[in-house]
Amino acid sequence: MSVGLLAIVDDILTAALKASAKSAGVVIDDAAVTPQYVAGLTPARELPVVAKIARGSLINKFAIIIPLALLLTAFAPWVLPYLLIIGGVYLCFEGAEKVTEWFGHVHAHKEEGARDEKALVAGAVRTDLILSTEIMLISLSNLDPEMGFWMRLGALVVIALVMTALVYGAVALLVKLDDVGVKMEGSDKSNTRRIGTGIVRSMPAVFRVISIIGTVAMLWVGGHLAILNLGEVGWHWPADLLHTVEHALEPLGAVITWFGDTLVSAVAGLLIGLAAVGVMLLVQRSGPSGTT
Repeated sequence: MSVGLLAIVDDILTAALKASAKSAGVVIDDAAVTPQYVAGLTPARELPVVAKIARGSLINKFAIIIPLALLLTAFAPWVLPYLLIIGGVYLCFEGAEKVTEWFGHVHAHKEEGARDEKALVAGAVRTDLILSTEIMLISLSNLDPEMGFWMRLGALVVIALVMTALVYGAVALLVKLDDVGVKMEGSDKSNTRRIGTGIVRSMPAVFRVISIIGTVAMLWVGGHLAILNLGEVGWHWPADLLHTVEHALEPLGAVITWFGDTLVSAVAGLLIGLAAVGVMLLVQRSGPSGTT
């Protein structure tokens, strides 16, 4: 490999690393959201389903997000905030449905396909499309605007591959922890058996916690997307309110500021999501199956 090509590769990797750093929070959200889609599957189907979701994520990034982002950035950048608002509202809707289920409301369309593998994969890939869009757009916005087209494309390709590997590698490890625990229970060493038993017994609680984290993550990311991009299209007061909270909490430190930002975004996401759920229920009840 020539020195010139090595320099180009190094530039691409460096740009990708810097650009993707600010999207780390969304990567964590993606990793927290995805395991709930494979909860309840038989152990033999967990990794194949994760692989299908990962493949769908790559298709999302390479067939939809990267080409669309580059085209819109070049020819119609004003469209991007509207797309992000739609994506944010969808995440809020998904999160709010989970919250209403916690309080006993069963959504008919989810009950019908709750154990259908194709439906689970399709739902996970749809959610991934929104989260991956935010990851890639945040990364794109942090690339040097002076970069040429091919350098920019190369950096986005690297980001897409690395982020997908990180997210779904972590998800695969997480969903197979219980199998690791079962194997450890069969060990000849007592300490290993005890650790294995602890892993197996803790996994139901771990998945409950993951489900809660995933739901909060959807509300947080969705609310944040909606708030910031409503400001981009001219409706400034939600973003102004968020910035006011951030400035008020800044003297208390970065952690408290982040927590306040997250809380405001999550509450906003819940309110937006509940409104979207209400609209969907009205539409369902006014449709042919809902009329009396």
